Amino acid sequence: MRAVLTWRDKAEHCINDIAFKPDGTQLILAAGSRLLVYDTSDGTLLQPLKGHKDTVYCVAYAKDGKRFASGSADKSVIIWTSKLEGILKYTHNDSIQCVSYNPVTHQLASCSSSDFGLWSPEQKSISKNKSSSKIICCSWTNDGQYLALGMFNGIISIRNKNGEEKVKIERPGGSLSPIWSICWNPSREEHNDILAVADWGQKLSFYQLSGKQIGKDRVLNFDPCCISYFTKGEYILLGGSDKQVSLFTKDGVRLGTVGEQNSWVWTCRVKPDSNYVVVGCQDGTISFYQLIFSTVHGLYKDRYAYRDSMTDVIVQHLITEQKVRIKCKELVKKIAIYRNRLAIQLPEKILIYELYSEDSSDMHYRVKERIVKKFECNLLVVCANHIILCQEKRLQCLSFSGLKEREWQMESLIRYIKVIGGPPGREGLLVGLKNGQILKIFVDNLFAIVLLKQATAVRCLDMSASRKKLAVVDENDTCLVYDIDTKELLFQEPNANSVAWNTQCEDMLCFSGGGYLNIKASTFPVHRQKLQGFVVGYNGSKIFCLHVFSISAVEVPQSAPMYQYLDRKMFKEAYQIACLGVTDTDWRELAMEALEGLDFETAKKAFIRVQHLRYLELISSIEERKKRGETNNDLFLADVFSYQGKFHEAAKLYKRSGHESLALEMYTDLRMFEYAKDFLGSGDPKETKMLITKQADWARNIKEPKAAVEMYISAGEHVKAIEICGDHGWVDTLMDIARKLDKAEREPLLLCATYLKKLDSPGYAAETYLKMGDLKSLVQLHVETQRWDEAFALGEKHPEFKDDIYVPYAQWLAENDRFEEAQQAFHKAGRQREAVQVLEQLTDNAVAESRFNDAAYYYWMLSMQCLDIAQDPAQKDVMLGKFHHFQRLAELYHGYHAIHRHTEDPFSVHGPETLFNISRFLLHSLPKDTPSGISKVKILFTLAKQSKALGAYRLARHAYDKLQGLYIPTRFQKSIELGTLTIRTKPFHDSEELVPLCYRCSTNNPLLNNLGNVCINCRQPFVFSASSYDVLHLVEFCLEEGITDEEAISLIDLEAPRPKREDRQREIINNSSQILQLVETKDSMGDEDPFTAKLSFEQGGSEFVPVVVSRLVLRSMSRRDVIIKRWPPPLRWQYFRSLLPDASITMCPSCFQVGGHSSSSRVPLSATFPLPRCPSGRPGPWEEEHIHSSKLGKRFGCPRPYLHSMCI
Repeated sequence: MRAVLTWRDKAEHCINDIAFKPDGTQLILAAGSRLLVYDTSDGTLLQPLKGHKDTVYCVAYAKDGKRFASGSADKSVIIWTSKLEGILKYTHNDSIQCVSYNPVTHQLASCSSSDFGLWSPEQKSISKNKSSSKIICCSWTNDGQYLALGMFNGIISIRNKNGEEKVKIERPGGSLSPIWSICWNPSREEHNDILAVADWGQKLSFYQLSGKQIGKDRVLNFDPCCISYFTKGEYILLGGSDKQVSLFTKDGVRLGTVGEQNSWVWTCRVKPDSNYVVVGCQDGTISFYQLIFSTVHGLYKDRYAYRDSMTDVIVQHLITEQKVRIKCKELVKKIAIYRNRLAIQLPEKILIYELYSEDSSDMHYRVKERIVKKFECNLLVVCANHIILCQEKRLQCLSFSGLKEREWQMESLIRYIKVIGGPPGREGLLVGLKNGQILKIFVDNLFAIVLLKQATAVRCLDMSASRKKLAVVDENDTCLVYDIDTKELLFQEPNANSVAWNTQCEDMLCFSGGGYLNIKASTFPVHRQKLQGFVVGYNGSKIFCLHVFSISAVEVPQSAPMYQYLDRKMFKEAYQIACLGVTDTDWRELAMEALEGLDFETAKKAFIRVQHLRYLELISSIEERKKRGETNNDLFLADVFSYQGKFHEAAKLYKRSGHESLALEMYTDLRMFEYAKDFLGSGDPKETKMLITKQADWARNIKEPKAAVEMYISAGEHVKAIEICGDHGWVDTLMDIARKLDKAEREPLLLCATYLKKLDSPGYAAETYLKMGDLKSLVQLHVETQRWDEAFALGEKHPEFKDDIYVPYAQWLAENDRFEEAQQAFHKAGRQREAVQVLEQLTDNAVAESRFNDAAYYYWMLSMQCLDIAQDPAQKDVMLGKFHHFQRLAELYHGYHAIHRHTEDPFSVHGPETLFNISRFLLHSLPKDTPSGISKVKILFTLAKQSKALGAYRLARHAYDKLQGLYIPTRFQKSIELGTLTIRTKPFHDSEELVPLCYRCSTNNPLLNNLGNVCINCRQPFVFSASSYDVLHLVEFCLEEGITDEEAISLIDLEAPRPKREDRQREIINNSSQILQLVETKDSMGDEDPFTAKLSFEQGGSEFVPVVVSRLVLRSMSRRDVIIKRWPPPLRWQYFRSLLPDASITMCPSCFQVGGHSSSSRVPLSATFPLPRCPSGRPGPWEEEHIHSSKLGKRFGCPRPYLHSMCI
C-alpha cells in the first residue's frame, strides 16, 4: 500500500472536523468560525460559509445529501441545504461538541457539554436529554436504531432513537481516558454492529451493541483525535498526536502510514466508495491522498494465492473454485506458491505452509516453518525445500531454516523469475533480465545457464511442456518464440503483454495484449478474441486471466485451431486439440470428417465423446468386417454415406462395389420405393414381392391400412392383411379373405376366426371354424358367446365335448343365481365336487351377510348333494356324515332366522309361543361349538323375554342367569338388566300349559331338557312343526326285519277293516227315572289299536328303543294316519304314525318337512313353509294326510284342551 498526494491546501485556523457530501463531489471543513466548501476533484475552495459567531467544532452531512449540519462553541446548531443555504438554527446550553445524522431517518443528534438533542424535519421542537458528563463524540448504527455517545469521563452510552439509555460501557481508565472518537462499522456483511473506540488512554477497542468487548485493547502509543471507517468497513483511519494518519484493518492491525504531517491530526475522513483520504491538521493543513493497494499474489498451475484485506491470504483452486483463507493478522508483503508449498512474507518474518495431503484437490494448509527475520526483496519464489529472494540484480537461495545456501549475481536487473519444476531440492528457475538475457538456474548449482540472449529487455517468459520451446514477451510488446536447442526464432507476434504455453499441448500457446486474447497452434494463423487482463496460465481449454486484482479461469473453445488441422486432414492432431475443449458441434464435425476420411480410430473416439451410438455401431461393424478380411473401402464409404443421408452417393458406391442388393435394401428401408423400382428395373420376381411387402409395411406405418391390406394380399402376406383388418374391425373384409383362403391354410383361417370372435361376429367365426373342421374351437366359441342351444346340439353329436360344454354352462348358471340348474349341469358333467364347492361358498356368504333363511336353504341343498354322492360306496360313510351334519345346520339356521329377525327388526311376524318354541328348540339343539353367525345371546334373550310373557318364569330366570356369563352387546344390556331385576318379582315355577307332551308315552317333559329334543322317559325324539315348532302328534316307527319299503306300503294301503265297536251304553227308562247303564263285554277289550297297544308295552327305559311294527300292525294302519319320508338311497325311508287322526298334518314331498296349525301360530302353513325351501324355491306340491275322529284326543287324555279344537 502507498499513498499519493492528490492536492493540498492550508486554512488560517485549525481543521476541527470534515464531512464529505455522500456523492463525494464536495468536502465541508470546520475551520475557525467558518465552514469551507471544497471541490474534491482538484481542491478548489468553492465557498466559505459564515453563520456561527464562534469556533465551529463539528460538521455532518445527511445520508441523502439534501442537507448538512454544523455545531459551534456559540452553543448553536445550523442546518444547511446542499445549495449551501442555512435554513434552521437551534441552540443548547453549552458549546456543541459533535453532530451526527441518522443514516435511515435523517434524525440529527447534536451533543453539547451538558446535554444532547434529537431533531428531525417532522418535529417543530428539539427533544433534549441531560448528560452526566461532557459528550465529545457520537455515532449512529447502520440501521439508525441506536446512538453511541463518547464522554469525557470514559463512559460510552448507547441510546435508542428516543434518547433512552440501553447500554452503558465503562472504560477501565475512567476520566483519565476520555473517549475522544467513536465510529460504528458501516459494513452490511457483519453479523453484529461493531463500535470502534479510540480514547486518550492511547488505546483502540471494539465493542458489540450489547456492550461486550471484542478482543483486547490495542495500544496506540499516541493520543487519537479521530477515527473513520472506509465505506465497506474493511479498513480504519486513525490520526492524532503522532502527527500522521495510520491505516488499520477492521480488526485493529496496523498496516502502514497514509501521510505524515507537521502537527496534530484532528480529523480524517474517507471519500465515499473510493480509496481517497482527506486529512485535517491543527495547523490548518488539508491534505487529499489516493491510496493505491498493489496486487500481491502468486500462481502455480491451477492454484492462485492472493492478498485480501491486507492481512489475509486466500488460496483459490481455479478449477474447482474452492477457496481457503489464511489469517496472518499482519501486513502481507509477498506471496509465493509452488506445488504443495506456500510462502508468505510478513513485516518481520516469512511463513512456509504445506498441504496436509498430496491430494490435488486438498485445500488445507498448515505451517511447516517460520523464518523470523526481516527481509527486503523485490520478488519471492518458493521451492520444495528453499525460498528464493530477488533483490534487483541478486538472487539468494535460503533454506526453510533461514540459512543462505547460494547466491547468484546477474549482469542486469532481474525482470522476471519463474519456477519451471524439477526434483525436490533441484528445481529449475527461468530468469529474464533487463538486458535481454534468459537464464536457467538450478537451485543446487552455482552456475547459471544462458539459454539465449535477445536485443530487447524481457518482460514475460514461459517454457513449453517439453521444454523445447521458449516464449518471450519483450519491452516492445512483441511475443517471440524460440527453439531452445537451435536458438532459432520460430515466429513472432505483435501486441503482447504476457504469454503462456498450454500445459497439455506442446504446439499451443496464448498471449494477451491490447484487449485481445490470441491463440496460436503450430504455425497456423493466430485466432483472436476479446479479453481484458493478462494471461498468466493456459491449461487445456482454460486460460487463467488476471484482471485488476482478481484472477479468473476463462473457458476458451479450441474450435479454430481444430478446424485448421481438419482442413489439412490431420485428424489425430485435430483430436488432440479437441481434447483441450471444444463444443459438441465441433466434436461431431471432427467425427464426421474423420469417418469420411476412413480414420476410424479417431472417428470412434470422437463419437464416444458425443455419445452417438448409431455411428459407433457402424464403426464397430466395419472394424469387425476388417478383422474378417474385408478390404473394400468403397463398400465402407458407402455405409458411411448411407448413415449420413447421402443415399444416392451410397447407392452408386454399392453398385460399383458389386452389392446392388444393399442399395435396394437401403431404398426400401427408407420407403424410397420409386427410387428402388428405378434401381431394380425388371429384376427377380422374388425381389419384386419383397419390395411390395416392404411398401405395404410402410403404408401400414403411415396409417394407410386399406392400401396396406391390398398390397399384403397381392404379395401373399395374408396374416398381416388379417391383422390390419382385425385391428380396424373390418368384418366384411375378414370374411372375404377367409372365404377365399383354402381350408389347408389353417394359420390365417384361425387368425380370421379369432378376430371375428373378438368383433362380436360369432356366426362368421363359426363358419370359419367349420371350414377348418376345428370342432373344439367351435364348441369353445358357443360357450364363450353363451349360445347354449348350439353347444348342446353339438354335444349330442359329439359326446367327447360334454365336459367342455356343461362345466362352463354350470359356472354361468351359478353366476346368474340359478344354482339348482348349475348343480344339474355340474352333475351332467360329472363334477360333483364343484357343485358342492359352489353351495359351500354360497352358504358361507349367506351366513356372513346374516341371510340365515338362505343359509338354511343352501345347507339343505348341500345335504341333498352329499346324499346323491353317497350312492358311491367308496364315499358313502363320509357323505352320509356330511348329510346329517348339513341337515342339522339347515334346521338350526331356519330356526335362528326367526330369532334374528325378531331381535333386529322393529316388527315380528311370529307370535310369542312360536318364538318361545323356536328358542327352546335352538337351545336344546345347539352343539358345543356354536355354528358361525348364530348368537347365543340373542337366543337366550328371546327365550327369556317370551318365557316371561307366557308365564314360564323359572325358564326365564334360567335364561337371564345364563346371559350373565356371556358378552352382551350394548344395545341389549339395558333390556337384560331390567329383565333380570323384574323376573325376581315373579313366581319360581313355569306355566303347566307350556309343558311339552310326549305322544308316545304321554309323559310331560320339562321346558328345560338336559337330554335335548327327546322325551325324558322313553327317549323318543320329538317331531316339530316346521311352522310353529310345536311338538307334533307323530311317532316314528321302524319295520320288522325282512319287510321292505314296497311291502310296507302295500300293507298300509290294504287298510284292513277294524271290528265295529258296539254301543257300550244301555238306556233304561222307567216311570219315575231314566237310567244310563255301561255294558262291558269280552269283545270290546280286543277292540284297541294294535299300534297304540305296542306303544304302551314298549315305553320306558334309559335307552331309546324304537317302535318296531310287524305286518299285522302295518295292515291295521290307515293310509291317512301314516306319513312316509321317502329318502333316496342309500338312506332308508322314515315312517311316522299320527296319534290324533283328526288333526291335519302336511308334508312336503321334496324336503320332507312337516307342519300344521296351532294356536300359537295363526299364519297359514304355506306362508311360513318350506324350511328349508323346496328346490323350486316355493311351497308345494304338498302331500296332505288327514286324520279324522269324532272324539279328538279323548283316547290319549290330552292335557291341553285347545289342541282339540285346532289343527296342529
